[in-house]
Amino acid sequence: MIRNVVFDLGNVLISFSPVTYLDQNGYNAETKSIIINDIFRSKEWLMLDNGDISTKEAIERISEKSSLKTEEIASVFDLRTKIIFPIYGNTKLLPGLKKQGLRLYYLSNFPDDIFDEVFDRYGFFKYFDGGIISSRVNVSKPDRKIFKIFLEKYSLAASDCLYIDDSEHNVKAAESLGMTGLYLRNPEDLQEKIKFSLDIDDIELFPL
Repeated sequence: MIRNVVFDLGNVLISFSPVTYLDQNGYNAETKSIIINDIFRSKEWLMLDNGDISTKEAIERISEKSSLKTEEIASVFDLRTKIIFPIYGNTKLLPGLKKQGLRLYYLSNFPDDIFDEVFDRYGFFKYFDGGIISSRVNVSKPDRKIFKIFLEKYSLAASDCLYIDDSEHNVKAAESLGMTGLYLRNPEDLQEKIKFSLDIDDIELFPL
């Protein structure tokens, strides 16, 4: 029986779309391509998620190999919280799931400093019973180790957990440990997919 619902954050409960933000704020195609490739697809971005380097170190390392100036890279890093915002249609599900008697957790790849800002800014985190972010345990999804750390920290049986993620690789890693996986290709499908996975008729929605 599913007793625990475990959420990835990005593009499940929180929108993170750098391309959309850059499109909407006047960046030309060439600059946008450089920013996406040199910053958001860089090894340093993954190292931030893993807690291996600081934001300052990431900026310095990227500036050594990018055509972008150091101040341009730093300004993009300053934009990160503007790119991140709640998917309100999905966060409204959290109180209703709690009313169903479920325990809620998050398990997400996230840089340490940005997570603090997001956690403090958005009230929906109060509905969680706990969670883990990659940078604080120095391991990132889809590595199975992070799922093991999570299950051990909260003394949870994998078979009692539904894990939701927008990455099929991450879902498969969770399933390999015995968790029930829910691959969320489109964020707007969360309500129907979670109802099906939990075999419940409805989830009461609450404004947040």
